[in-house]
Amino acid sequence: MSFEHWLAFVLTSIVVLIIPGPTILLVIGDALAHRGRSAYATVAGVAAGDLTAFTLSMAGLGAVLATSAALFTALKWAGAAYLVYLGIQALRGASRAGAMAVTAQSGSSRQRFAKAWLVTALNPKS
Repeated sequence: MSFEHWLAFVLTSIVVLIIPGPTILLVIGDALAHRGRSAYATVAGVAAGDLTAFTLSMAGLGAVLATSAALFTALKWAGAAYLVYLGIQALRGASRAGAMAVTAQSGSSRQRFAKAWLVTALNPKS
């Protein structure tokens, strides 16, 4: 690998890592909204989602997705649809509050864990 290719790879990797994805925004929003309470359920959901994505990748799902354009497209659309659903829910909650503000994930710790797991597991960035 030439130095130019390596440098382009490193710079691209840095840019991708610096840009916050939906998972980071979910954790930050939840932590800010629950100032008095902890956001451990959300963080645990993110860890479980990362573990799920890592396990599936190690099991060879990445190779299957790389060879099947239809399956990869279906997974991308499922993740996008869920993120749009979460965005609409956040906007509805903000409009009920009367102003655009950081909205907390509603529900119990178990529900916040499940939402964080889904966002992380379906995140195309990871």
